[in-house]
Amino acid sequence: MAPKQIIEAGKAILGIEFGSTRIKAVLVDESHNPIAQGSHEWENQFENGLWTYSLDAIWTGLQSCYSSLREDVRVHYNTDITSLAAIGISAMMHGYMAFNSADQLLVPFRTWRNTNTGAAAKELSALFNFNMPLRWSLSHLYQCILDDEPHVKEVVFFTTLAGYIHWKLTGRKVLGVGDASGMMPIDAATRDFDKARVEAFEKLVAPKGYPWKLRDILPKVLVAGENAGVLTEDGARYLDISGHLKPGVPFCPPEGDAGTGMVATNAVKPRTGNVSAGTSSFSMIVLEKDLRKPHEMIDIVTTPDGAPVAMVHCNNCTSDLNAWVNLFKEYQQLVGIPVDMNEVFGKLYNNALTGDPDCGGLVAYNYFSGEPVTGLSEGRPLFVRNALDKFSLANFMRAHLYASVGVLKIGNDVLFKEENVQVDRITGHGGLFKTPVVGQRVLAAALGSPISVMETAGEGGAWGIALLASFVVNNAQGRSLPDFLEEVVFNGATGEEIAPTPDDIAGFDAWIENYKAALPVEEAAVQFKK
Repeated sequence: MAPKQIIEAGKAILGIEFGSTRIKAVLVDESHNPIAQGSHEWENQFENGLWTYSLDAIWTGLQSCYSSLREDVRVHYNTDITSLAAIGISAMMHGYMAFNSADQLLVPFRTWRNTNTGAAAKELSALFNFNMPLRWSLSHLYQCILDDEPHVKEVVFFTTLAGYIHWKLTGRKVLGVGDASGMMPIDAATRDFDKARVEAFEKLVAPKGYPWKLRDILPKVLVAGENAGVLTEDGARYLDISGHLKPGVPFCPPEGDAGTGMVATNAVKPRTGNVSAGTSSFSMIVLEKDLRKPHEMIDIVTTPDGAPVAMVHCNNCTSDLNAWVNLFKEYQQLVGIPVDMNEVFGKLYNNALTGDPDCGGLVAYNYFSGEPVTGLSEGRPLFVRNALDKFSLANFMRAHLYASVGVLKIGNDVLFKEENVQVDRITGHGGLFKTPVVGQRVLAAALGSPISVMETAGEGGAWGIALLASFVVNNAQGRSLPDFLEEVVFNGATGEEIAPTPDDIAGFDAWIENYKAALPVEEAAVQFKK
């Protein structure tokens, strides 16, 4: 069927993902090919010492994104969307959205970017004998308890951003297991919240006398392939303000951006992995067996079907790199040269590959915000050199490219060198890989492993959640999620692979030692208040 016929027959599948700077919608056909897209740009706000997005920004953004999708359908196919085969909602993982009995948000949404939860994360990590990161939802809740925030006694439900939007569209308080694994630990056997740790937390907070139990205020956990409800009449009005979309569309479980990244790169089997590199970065390696011990810089989460994953999450990635590229754009405008940003990125990135493998001694820190892996609760973008370093444009840009994955390397060195985790294939996706070859070479040097990039990886998490929605309605054969992706979606495709050279690996290794040695400079910069 042609795309227009698929849309008019209600056989298209919609995936929507809320990223940190963009909300994106992708409409796919029955062969999982994107046939229309929509988007909406947005930004978080720093209010009262915390990073947040307002409810108005969430819903205005969703409606604008969907309207953009409808316009794309109208322009290309001269039709409108009235029904769909399935829908999936994905969003940034972690964070804290707590509601009272009247379904009112008790405090502004606290995103993954907040690092005020150190005391809570440390205490819970000891209680659970499990690394509880700062950004996890239970760390946020427990920090609210430690801080005696008055709203805690009113909580009847808390969830993630994806869980909240899904709830409002379907009426169901559920969460995909991958996103749920960023709230609190998951039991690999039950693929549900770890019962023993739930009970340990309840015992810990019992003296506070709250009228709730943790088990009662958490969302219900679902795994990939389970039906997670249907679009209600109210939900249809929330999503499509034009009133054309009909209710009754089935939903897959809402997922986090880490899970949709794994799906979009076909990295849900053991010994596969992926790296997402955009505003933030994270690597996901699907484990064959448990790690020997907890590591503060490694999170244990799950795939959307519940398999254990070692995750290294970095709060910062390309923001500082982009800021420097924009500085060169301003210079180009100043001297009267027309600006093509793809050309600016391409020229600077490719020139960086001509620099010294160790960047000539130059070091950069891309910390727009705190970075838990290196123990910093706040960040300051910083460029460091001494008079004897080889200060060239190529080395300068190479240092900033290295910085975008430097923290990622530190975390993955623990996996590969201390835990001896084995991986057969790592796939990269995200903005760092938009310029061909360069991002792949840099990441390959950092991880000491070949890196693949697929053509479809550019579609990102919105496409990944659309695939999970398809898995609900197009899996009559009862395949597992790995088999569905391998046999139905990707059909054996693995992408273009680039292996690191020995010189690049040695250069990055030398650079990261300089990076770690100069961390006290970054720490001193954080102490400086202006």
